[in-house]
Amino acid sequence: MKTILIGVVAAMLGSTATFAADLYEPPIEPVAEPVQIVEASGWYLRGDVGYAFTNLRGAHFYQGPGRFVRDFDDADLDDTWTVGVGVGYQINNYLRTDVTLDYLGNADFEGSTTGSCGVAVACTSRDVSAIAAWSLMANAYVDIGTYGSFTPYVGAGIGGTQVRWDKLRNTSCETGNPANCDPSFEHEGRSKWRFTYGLMAGTAIDLTCNLKADVGYRFRHVLGGDMFGYNANSGPGSDEGIYVHEARAGLRYSFGGCPEAYVPVEPAVYK
Repeated sequence: MKTILIGVVAAMLGSTATFAADLYEPPIEPVAEPVQIVEASGWYLRGDVGYAFTNLRGAHFYQGPGRFVRDFDDADLDDTWTVGVGVGYQINNYLRTDVTLDYLGNADFEGSTTGSCGVAVACTSRDVSAIAAWSLMANAYVDIGTYGSFTPYVGAGIGGTQVRWDKLRNTSCETGNPANCDPSFEHEGRSKWRFTYGLMAGTAIDLTCNLKADVGYRFRHVLGGDMFGYNANSGPGSDEGIYVHEARAGLRYSFGGCPEAYVPVEPAVYK
């Protein structure tokens, strides 16, 4: 009898443990695939400021009864500042394009020539003017990759620059006696659109998901053109083009919300 009772109790305990095991199932974590980042795309606005190192490639003018071409002995253009705005479109994570409008602030010009003048046989002239310019450019960029918060890029652009030369003021004085001078006179400045191309490199820095800082370098080549008109038996004059090297910093704001990571999740599997 005692043996039978022990067997019944053991059978009851075994079936209870089996029933408890059927009731309790440990939580199963869902299995997820690797994170896939949604590609960035959409419109953006940009604004930039910069410092421009200018290089006037040369200047010349017509002079004398024979109207021969004469180069300036010295022709120097001061450095200046730039400011610009633009609108662009991020095509994917690696390619974007924009249209920019930039203003090149007044850069002073100073040149000189040597020769005879009204007060002496040997004279040196001092020619002063200034230049300002608007540039409208269409640009394309390749974003090389994103490394933390940094996205380096390279780019190129083409467009036009309206170069505005101020009046050129000429004063010729005796080389050995700078106080002995001809009366000063002026040439009317010229304004004209010129073909321009540019090359860019830099890096974008994430500030928020919509806002990036942009720090970089841009080179622009503005082709040559008219500089000033005719007066006092000399002119007109032309420049041979301008190289503009810019150190720039700006901001880019993207529309359309922040791109999110897409994580596909498989249905939970219970075993």
